[in-house]
Amino acid sequence: MTDSVHEAREALGKRLREIRRDAGVTGRELAARAGWHESKVSRIEHGKARPSSADLRAYCLHCNANEQLPDLLASLHNIDSAWLEWRRLLGTGVTRGQQLALHLESETTLIRNYEPQIVPGLLQTAEYAEAKLRRVVEFYRLPDDLDAGVSKRMERQQILYRRDRRFHFLIGETSLYTTVGDNRVMLGQLDRLQTIIGMPRVTIGIIPLMAEALVVVESFMMFDNRMVKVEAHTAELTVTQPHEVTLYGRAFNVLAEQSATGDAARGLIRKALETRTR
Repeated sequence: MTDSVHEAREALGKRLREIRRDAGVTGRELAARAGWHESKVSRIEHGKARPSSADLRAYCLHCNANEQLPDLLASLHNIDSAWLEWRRLLGTGVTRGQQLALHLESETTLIRNYEPQIVPGLLQTAEYAEAKLRRVVEFYRLPDDLDAGVSKRMERQQILYRRDRRFHFLIGETSLYTTVGDNRVMLGQLDRLQTIIGMPRVTIGIIPLMAEALVVVESFMMFDNRMVKVEAHTAELTVTQPHEVTLYGRAFNVLAEQSATGDAARGLIRKALETRTR
């Protein structure tokens, strides 16, 4: 966590240095205009000091870069909260993570979710969720609150039936064949996916296994156009910078154009079912 924060602070300092230099302003000149000690500019730009919101506004004002202020502020606010290590998020078990997800989803009108390897949580059967969360508990050596975690994940799915919400799920065809639990669990999950296709306000796209790799991106979940949650192996990344959120949106659109929907998606699921029942 410390390394991630330091790297983010250095990256922000580098951006500020580029803004200042592009404006033809020296560090001494900027310090004089802002009423700072001249060493402050160097400490901020080398990541040794965390700038305040007022500091960023001063940079933009005195370097004629006000159009960059929203992105800079988003970067600043994201520094200390961008990476949330799994041991902190899941320290008391898997239920807390499900509760936090439920709260975030309840505040979102459009949810876009890309999962290349497994079925997304909002589409999982109870048996699939139990098998998946059991492995999470075992691997991260968490307190065993499996039953409560599964119950909370199932509670999250009630949002699928709210008329004021929209959902777009993209899953890799690989997820139809990646076994979670056992064959019985997978047969139930594939059948569940077939029944969800065609639900009002829910779009499911399946990206064919042989589709060209036009964009390679990790699994992520978009909450309107304000936030993206990215699951890494050791931590959860929260993306709020507008230009980065836009990039994830663009990646989602590219993947969506490659995906099979409706009857074509049902055909891919039937193929996976036939493979498992043979």
